[in-house]
Amino acid sequence: MSVQLINRSPDLLRLREEGHDIAIVADHLVVRSVPYVDAARNIRLGSLVSELTLADDCTTKPGTHVMHFVGRYPCDANGHRLEKIFNQTSTRDLGAGLVIEHSFSSKPPKGYPDYYEKVSAYVAMVTNPAQAIDPSVTARCYRVIDTVDDESPFVYIDTATSRAQIGVVNQKLRQLKIAIIGIGGTGAYVLDQVAKTPVGSIEIFDPKVFLQHNAFRAPGAASREDLAKKPFKTDYYREMYSQMHRGIRSHPVALAEENLHLLNDIDFVFLCLDAGTAKAAIIKKLEQDGVSFVDVGMGIELVNDELIGIIRVTTSTPTMRKQVHDKNRIPLQGDGQANLYDTNIQTADLNMLNAALAVMKWKKIYHVYMDLEREHFTALTIDGNHLLNEDIEKDDKGDVA
Repeated sequence: MSVQLINRSPDLLRLREEGHDIAIVADHLVVRSVPYVDAARNIRLGSLVSELTLADDCTTKPGTHVMHFVGRYPCDANGHRLEKIFNQTSTRDLGAGLVIEHSFSSKPPKGYPDYYEKVSAYVAMVTNPAQAIDPSVTARCYRVIDTVDDESPFVYIDTATSRAQIGVVNQKLRQLKIAIIGIGGTGAYVLDQVAKTPVGSIEIFDPKVFLQHNAFRAPGAASREDLAKKPFKTDYYREMYSQMHRGIRSHPVALAEENLHLLNDIDFVFLCLDAGTAKAAIIKKLEQDGVSFVDVGMGIELVNDELIGIIRVTTSTPTMRKQVHDKNRIPLQGDGQANLYDTNIQTADLNMLNAALAVMKWKKIYHVYMDLEREHFTALTIDGNHLLNEDIEKDDKGDVA
């Protein structure tokens, strides 16, 4: 339970002080031990579940009047379903073991001003029939409060996930240890997206300083004061994203043979650095350790005052690695010199798109997104938006794995 959120929210604090058994589970407000009547006129205990709309880790006016329920469908004192509040019956896993079975809809003319009013209204609707049978039953059970907060990787609660009810999906990424090697244009946008997931830690590597030209390819907007400090890129981004995610780790170093141990125990790696011997050594290390990774790159050219080119994402997993070497899917020669996919021209929008494609592939590997094609190489041609997927993983029968 997020004790801090409850203590900072007058409506939630009032509910707790009046004896309601409330908790924050999977970024939802859960009101437990709510008496209700089932179809056989038995009195049971269920849970009401609401989304949370927050500002600065404090509740605001509820974003919806809908309330979810865990338990059998509530009935009146005669065992007839409370049809006036019926919204839908659908079992959904919201994550962290929270599975809702029904949804109710009862909207006052002006909506609910706060969660105290919303919870109180629904508790009355569900509990009044039970009290008609047994006046002693109550939802105010005054349970002993657990003062230990959850171990969320976020500084504040992820209400976007709870509002979309995809907590069970995003939990697949929880506690992963991610590395982003190269935190320039594309790598910074990878961090921007990964920092909004519940991974346990994000190790960022880059030996370079954040300079003025970097600001024009970076997420957010660097201040003059930021630029004057000339911070390492990893320190600059750690400070920025630590405002949201607790697990950002800065490594202002270039990875090479002598310090590859820094990648020990990593679950997944985003390679966002130039071609060269360092990248080759990193890939060898990841392959030996059985670590999946994606490598990003782009080749942009100026032709007749317009930009053309390709951006790509190459994936390597323990079950499919040969294509990286057999088809030269990842440039490894040149130590930063120009090659097919790596020129000096980059723009923020293409960096962002390159990062988004890489993050989407990572999420496919961990079954956040469905992956029917199982491609391990994607190339997007800017002119025409042509998307090419190749290196399809197949099983022994030649079917898509």
